[in-house]
Amino acid sequence: MKVLLLNGSPHENGCVFTALNEIAVTLKENGIDSEIFWIGNQPVRGCVACWGCRQEGSSGCVFRDDIYLPLVEKVKKCDGLIVGTPVYYAGPAGSLCALLDRLFFSASRYLRHKPAACVVNCRRGGASAAFDRLNKYFTINQMPVISSQYWNSTHGFTPDDVRQDLEGLQTMRTLARNMAYHLQTNAETKIPLPEQETFVQTNFIS
Repeated sequence: MKVLLLNGSPHENGCVFTALNEIAVTLKENGIDSEIFWIGNQPVRGCVACWGCRQEGSSGCVFRDDIYLPLVEKVKKCDGLIVGTPVYYAGPAGSLCALLDRLFFSASRYLRHKPAACVVNCRRGGASAAFDRLNKYFTINQMPVISSQYWNSTHGFTPDDVRQDLEGLQTMRTLARNMAYHLQTNAETKIPLPEQETFVQTNFIS
């Protein structure tokens, strides 16, 4: 079993990586593989609501860029997902949200029912707002949200700061153990996924 750890920070080895790495180490200690995938620091296209990904025979988002394509392939193969972001103006990084908008709209079938969580890092404030924003991706896609002992946040302006946030790092480890427990329990029980109804969409008009 493998968990994909998505590093949504423009800094590859910064504070978010430090938090995700704490998760990766703990997952390994509990028998779960993981991979940290960095989205880079280049501009990322957002969704333009063209609906091309929903057309018959579509292979995904019409924008076939070098971030989206490998990410979708990794999402197909992973058993769980943890998304990490820095906090910018009390929200996740814009480039990360642009990518997640496209991923969850065009590749939702590869994510549905996989356990998920997010982690956020801030210097001082805005962590809970960013945390709430990311969790909405999971709850709209029927993904079990894995919890920890507190909101999944670390604090620090540098990786060294984060390493001094003992409660934050403990929260990361607890999250990792809970993710491992969920994956291993599901693997042992092998309960079939719930029946899926045909989606009903209601548009509100005047």
